[in-house]
Amino acid sequence: MKEPTDFYKGLFFGIAAVTALLVFVIIGFLLYAAAPVLTTSGIGFITGSVWNYDSHQYGILIFLVDSILLTALTLVIAVPFGILTAMYLAEWAPVWMERILRPLVELLVGIPSVVYGFFGLLILSNVFTDLSLASYHVGLLLTAIVLAIMVIPTIVALSQDAMRGVPDEYRDASIALGATRWETVRSVVIPAAFPGIVTSVVLAMMRAMGETMAVVMLLGNNPKIPASLFDQGYTMTAKILNDILYYVSFPEPRAALFGIAVVIFLMEMLAVAGLRLICSWAQKRSGA
Repeated sequence: MKEPTDFYKGLFFGIAAVTALLVFVIIGFLLYAAAPVLTTSGIGFITGSVWNYDSHQYGILIFLVDSILLTALTLVIAVPFGILTAMYLAEWAPVWMERILRPLVELLVGIPSVVYGFFGLLILSNVFTDLSLASYHVGLLLTAIVLAIMVIPTIVALSQDAMRGVPDEYRDASIALGATRWETVRSVVIPAAFPGIVTSVVLAMMRAMGETMAVVMLLGNNPKIPASLFDQGYTMTAKILNDILYYVSFPEPRAALFGIAVVIFLMEMLAVAGLRLICSWAQKRSGA
C-alpha cells in the first residue's frame, strides 16, 4: 500500500533547503563580485598594506590586523564579564534575582549599534580624556569596551543556558564527595558546559568582527596599525561602509571592497570550523 505524502515534512524540508541554499547564494555572489580583483592581486590582496584606488593597489593587511586586534581586545574584556555573570545567574543567583538580571542583560541586545556609538563618543570618550588616558576622542580601547558591552548578552545567555543544561545529578554527586560549590562549578559544571560556552564566545567574536556602525564612529578610521590601546585604527567592515557608496558604480573598486567581504566571510567560517574542532576535542576528552 502506498504511503500518503507527508505534506508538512515536505514543507519543512523545503524551508530548510531554501535556508541552506541562501548560504551558497551569498558565497557565490561574493566570490563572483570580488573575482576581478582577487584574481589580479592574488595573495597580495591580503599581504599588501597599500590601498590606493588611483594606482589600482589593493592590500588589506592593515585593515585585517586592526580587525583582529579589535576583536581580540573585545573578547579579552567581554569573555570574563560574560562567563562570570552567567555563572552567577546559573549557579548562585536566587530565582527572583535571576528574573530581574537576565532580562536587563538581554535588553542590551535590542539597543541599536548607532546608539552604542553615540554613548561611546559622547560619554566614554570624555571619561578617557578627563582621566588623561587618551589624547583622542576615539581609539582602540574605547571601541573595544563598547563592543564588549554589545556582545556580553550573547555570552551570558548562551553560557547560562549551557550551564543550566548540566544535570543536577552531577552537582549533587560532586558535593556528596566533599567538593565545595565553587569546586563543583569549576571542575564539573564548566567542563560539562564547555561546548556551549565556546559557542557563545565564537558567536560573540563573529558579532564583534562584523560590527560596523559603532566601529566607524569610535575607532578613528585611520589606516594604520595602532601603536597603543588608545591609538586609532581602521577595520575591514569600516572600510567597506565608508567607501561603498562612493565606488559602487566603479567595477574595480567595487570588486576590491567585495574582496574584503570575502575575507571577513572566510575568517568567520574558520572560526566556526575551529569551534567544531574544539567542541569535538572537549567531548572526546570528557568521554575519556
